[in-house]
Parts: sequence; structure tokens; C-alpha cells
Amino acid sequence: MNILLWHVHGSWTTAFVQGPHTYLVPVTPDRGPDGLGRARTYPWPASVVELSPAELRDHPVDLVVLQRPHEPRLAEEWLGGRRPGRDVPAVYVEHNAPHGDVPDTRHPYADRDDLTLVHVTHFNRLFWDNGSTRTTVIEHGIPDPGHRWTGRLPHAAVVVNEPLRRGRTTGTDLLPQLAEGAPLDVFGMGTEGLAERLGIPADRCRTADLPQGGLHDALAERRCYLHPIRWTSLGLSLLEAMHLGMPVVALATTEAVAAVPPDAGVLSTRPEVLAEAIRRYAAEPEAAAADGARARRAALDRYGLKRFLADWERLMEEVTRV
Repeated sequence: MNILLWHVHGSWTTAFVQGPHTYLVPVTPDRGPDGLGRARTYPWPASVVELSPAELRDHPVDLVVLQRPHEPRLAEEWLGGRRPGRDVPAVYVEHNAPHGDVPDTRHPYADRDDLTLVHVTHFNRLFWDNGSTRTTVIEHGIPDPGHRWTGRLPHAAVVVNEPLRRGRTTGTDLLPQLAEGAPLDVFGMGTEGLAERLGIPADRCRTADLPQGGLHDALAERRCYLHPIRWTSLGLSLLEAMHLGMPVVALATTEAVAAVPPDAGVLSTRPEVLAEAIRRYAAEPEAAAADGARARRAALDRYGLKRFLADWERLMEEVTRV
């Protein structure tokens, strides 16, 4: 099967393209948002093929995987007038939790009869107003990085992009209190100057932006994984940390309450409880190791790659059946 999809979310796409198909990824000369082409920092198989808009025009396509509201128009233009959902089967993957007038936020593809709307968490499907559009949930799957946790450093690791810009959404305002439990190592884009802006002593908050390969090793050296995000879809970095064997300290919000079992870490809506959990893991590496091992088992059971790909195979067979 030839599947057209845009390179939008590197981690999710890395799991998706492990299937048995040919994956057509648009590429443009500037490698902008609509033409990134193949990933440069993720290990993608040779079955991911870059095609220009001109090459796509007459190329056979069996399924279009849409991920952004403007992509149906773009697909119709680049596929020579073939309309996703009408002339070629299509699904729309919604990666994000709704923003705006929650819980009344209407999905941009509500009340459609020409495609299936695929949510990545049950929380997201519940909170979006999908109208009459057929919906389903295919939870994330993660290529297993292996049990790498050492917990060598009694620090808490955080992965978040643009924490200063995103502010309360990512729980950035909570970091000074949470840093009282143990030093925080914050990984991601746009983290420069974070400690200074938040008034956190430099020895309690360090930042770095690492490529995906180096990030896993860096996370595994930290004692626990901190997920302070108030409102989000289920971050793949959280699931990757669990696969690595890290215990989780997280706000009990959105899908995190379903993803992290009670014996795999500490979830609470009280920042002081989370700070104390970080402090305990920093002081008790044996407890961190035990909870991290349970986190890994839970992640493998629920978010393994085999289940993810099997779920997608069933849906793709259904929507492409003539």
C-alpha cells in the first residue's frame, strides 16, 4: 500500500512508518513545514520515500493520512485533483488535545462523512466535539529503546519545547517549586535562560537541546522523569521515559492518569506532593529503580509498537476496502 503523509510529528511518524507499507513523504526545495521530507534525526526505514509535489501528481496513492486542517486542500492540489476521502481513502489523525472553549471545542473535521477521525488518546476523543464524524482511538506505540535507566544523577528530567512561550500550559510556572525536590534537567528547544527567567538557582535547573539519540541516554541517567504539563495530549517523551525504565512524577491531568499506573510513579494535582516525590526518588534510588521497572512493564504492555501497528493495519484495511 502507498500511504501519503506529511512529516509533522517526528516521534509519532517514526513508529507509524515501521509498518509493512511504502510511505510517501512530500519534500520541497526549502524543506519547509509542508515539505520536510525524511527525518534527519530519527531512524526511518528505506520504505519512507521522498516525493516532490510534481512527482506526487500522477503517483499511485492508496491512503492519505491527514494531520493538519489545511492538508486536504494541499493533497488535492498535489495529487492532481484527487480528493482525500472522495477519490482516495483518507483518515485524519488528531494529535492534540483541544484548545479554546473546552469542553465545547469543535473539531475542524466534525460532521464529515468522507473520512475517519483518529484520536491518539481517549481523553482527546472525549474532549473534542467531533460531531457526526466517525471516530476511533489508536493509542501511541513506541519503538522500544531498551531498559537503559541507571539513575546515576539524583536529578529529575523534564522534556518540553518552548517552556517560556507556552507558560502555564506546560506547567513552567510550577518549576521553581518542583526544583525544591531535586535539581531539574530540562531538555528541549527554547529552554535557554529558563532558570534565570524563573528565578531558579543555576545549580537547581539546567537546560539542553539534544538530538533524539542522545536524549534517551541523557534521560536514563536521571533519577526520575517529571511531567509538569497541565494541558496536553499524551507526550511521547513520557512514554519513552517509561520504556527506558524511569519512574514518573506527573500532574494528574489529561491522559497521564491512564498512562501511568499508581505503582509506576506519583501523580497528583498538588505541586507540593510532586516536589516531595522528586525528593524521595533522589534520596532512594532503590525505590526509583523498582517503580521505573514497573513503568517499563506498563509501557510495553499498553504502548508497544506491535499493538500500535496492528491497530493501524486493522483500520487501514477497513477504510481502503472497496
